Amino acid sequence: MSDECIHGLDGKLCAICFPKAAPEVVPVATVRKRSSTAKPPSLTGPRRVTPAAAPRKTTAAKRAADNVGEQRLYHVTHISNLAAILESGYLLADASESLETRPHVDVSTPAVRDARRSVLLPGDDDLSVANYVPFFLSPHATVWDAIRARNGDPRLVLNAHGSDAYDFVIIVSTVKTVVDAHVATNDDFPAGVALADGDAARAGSRIVATSDGVERMLVRLRSDPDSDVLLNAELLVMDSFPLELVTLLGVANDRVRDVVRDILKQSSYRPKVAVYPPWFQPTEEVELED
Repeated sequence: MSDECIHGLDGKLCAICFPKAAPEVVPVATVRKRSSTAKPPSLTGPRRVTPAAAPRKTTAAKRAADNVGEQRLYHVTHISNLAAILESGYLLADASESLETRPHVDVSTPAVRDARRSVLLPGDDDLSVANYVPFFLSPHATVWDAIRARNGDPRLVLNAHGSDAYDFVIIVSTVKTVVDAHVATNDDFPAGVALADGDAARAGSRIVATSDGVERMLVRLRSDPDSDVLLNAELLVMDSFPLELVTLLGVANDRVRDVVRDILKQSSYRPKVAVYPPWFQPTEEVELED
């Protein structure tokens, strides 16, 4: 029998006359599709689920402790005193032996000066508050606000002319700057630094003069932003405060800034001079800042 097909092809080469056998079909097990919400099988056994840690609460005291070094310090002086300060290179305490002449403009009453000379530092019968350069902890401190408002505070002597707020300069530094300076000179902070939680010359104000005491009181004073304690507290630096530690000079307006810059040209000091009117306006006219 010829293998030739009706199409004239030999050897069963015609797929029509000699079709290939159908391939054997092997049954395939049904695969169940995994739900998109199903969990994959564990490779190491049951998973241990660790609950998320609760958010840490940051207390006001903790925040105050963290930022205590950034606490700004403010010392207010009349612009007519600035040239003599620059010439000496220091802010000098009222009772400093280096103070040869009194400030040209002194707004403190003689009674206040005497009171500060009579209040002794804790643990030292030779040092009084007058042996320290005072700094406020707020640009809106109570005494400074009395000058701004000219409200007749009994601690102050304000002349009819030359005692307006814009006639003053605010000398600014920070706690960290003071601390670093004492560390650099191998002194144990707060060597020569004390802190009062109110007017240092008034009865009832607490004064501390140890490193731990100063730090703890600063944290406490800063922990309540709604309290007025920062408006009355004083940080005290013994005897003198080097002008190298000044971070900026605050002034009321452009005119005073230009005068201050002219005075600075006569010295080697070049601190930043910043115009910031709210520091020189009575409290009722500005929103208080830390």
